[in-house]
Amino acid sequence: WKYNNKYVDEDDSYKHSKWLSFMSKRLRLSKKLLKDSGVMCITIDNHEFHNLRALLEEIFPGKDIVTTVIEYNFRGRAKNNFAMTHEYGIWVLPRNQDIITRKKEVSEDIQRNLRRTGQGSRRHESPTLFYGIEVNKKTLKIVGATKPIPKNQPMPQTKSNDTIYVFPIDGEGMERRWYYSAKTALKEAEQKNVWAKIIRNKIEIHYRKLGKPKRRKSVWSGSQYDGSTYGTELLTKIIGQNDFPYPKSIFAVKECIESATDKKNAVILDFFAGSGTTGQAVLMMNDEDKGSRTFILCTNNENNNGSGKGIAEGICYPRIKNVMKGYTSNGKHVKGLGGNLKYFTTGFVDSVKTDNDKRIFTSKSTEMLCLAEATFDEVVNQKGMFAIYENKNQMTGVVYDEDSIDDFKKAAKKHNKPFVIYVFSYDHTYNEDDFEDLENIQTVKPIPEVILNVYRKIYKELYKPRNL
Repeated sequence: WKYNNKYVDEDDSYKHSKWLSFMSKRLRLSKKLLKDSGVMCITIDNHEFHNLRALLEEIFPGKDIVTTVIEYNFRGRAKNNFAMTHEYGIWVLPRNQDIITRKKEVSEDIQRNLRRTGQGSRRHESPTLFYGIEVNKKTLKIVGATKPIPKNQPMPQTKSNDTIYVFPIDGEGMERRWYYSAKTALKEAEQKNVWAKIIRNKIEIHYRKLGKPKRRKSVWSGSQYDGSTYGTELLTKIIGQNDFPYPKSIFAVKECIESATDKKNAVILDFFAGSGTTGQAVLMMNDEDKGSRTFILCTNNENNNGSGKGIAEGICYPRIKNVMKGYTSNGKHVKGLGGNLKYFTTGFVDSVKTDNDKRIFTSKSTEMLCLAEATFDEVVNQKGMFAIYENKNQMTGVVYDEDSIDDFKKAAKKHNKPFVIYVFSYDHTYNEDDFEDLENIQTVKPIPEVILNVYRKIYKELYKPRNL
């Protein structure tokens, strides 16, 4: 699917119907994957916005459909009558649930001097909040604090020539008080929410107080959403010159994900992944808060404007790979964000016809089975015979040859975790008696039919005619 509204001729009287047919099939498939508590967000411009909203209301009758506006091009794109600056975010949400996360804002008006001013700010009004904060004069690091100083005692001096005590005394010599107790000030200093800075040759203590979580607004505007700077230019820095049209701003996509969930182990699926902005956004979030979010990116691999490589192969995959490992841009090295990546293709599925094709297909499907079961740690791998993988709670066994079932069971009996077993079969059957002596079996599935059937269902759903 091209990120281009000229996919269908502008004068085609059925252009809206064709687009709706295309989207309907994919949205109905996505509905099966969406958890009851899950959130879907689709960004779209004016061309099909009204049709998409109506389609979503038809497909998701038990959900709330909410629209936001994102200003992604503040310069404006020349159109009839208006310079278009925005696109829409259409959200599919659990009905009557307050599920969109709050935005944690740090307002400029609460980054200020730790010394109080105004009513109730005088020393005698809060004597316990008048104390000295010890600061290194060279590094400006906050290293300690005195106890509250009674009114009748002189101001103490530090024991080191490298440090100085800073007291809540304003420029006119008025003795005031701090906002925080000494204990709180030192704790916040460790978290870099309280710091020392020089103002007019004098050391002052400033603080940052996180604003209260606020409801997200329905209109998003700001330079961080600019698709040119944080979409097109960013993509060029990561993979070099390319012809991918209109990649999204990384910060717009990141905020969409942050709005949908605050779970650090969330699974994010983008089934129109394009250049892979969603994947990079998830990696950034994991890097910021040490999360373990995972992403699944699905895109086609059509030739990208004659470049010789398709979108998946030449744009999306190398982008995510570079972001993980690091890359060089304008002579400067950009540190990688870490993570691991698997790249699967589906073009060979339709060519699986013979028994030999099925064996080859099975050998290529092992990583996909591990992905399905989330068991990535290899325990045993007897090439062409069987393999065993695990995670904290489960084992996955893949038996490639029925003649190796006994050897597989000997290896499996060494482990106590529940087993999901995939066993190769030409005819979609297996002998249950072969595994009856394994006590920790969770389920046994014949392959490759279990995989091929999934693809058959998908293709049937995507390509069957539908009246709209």
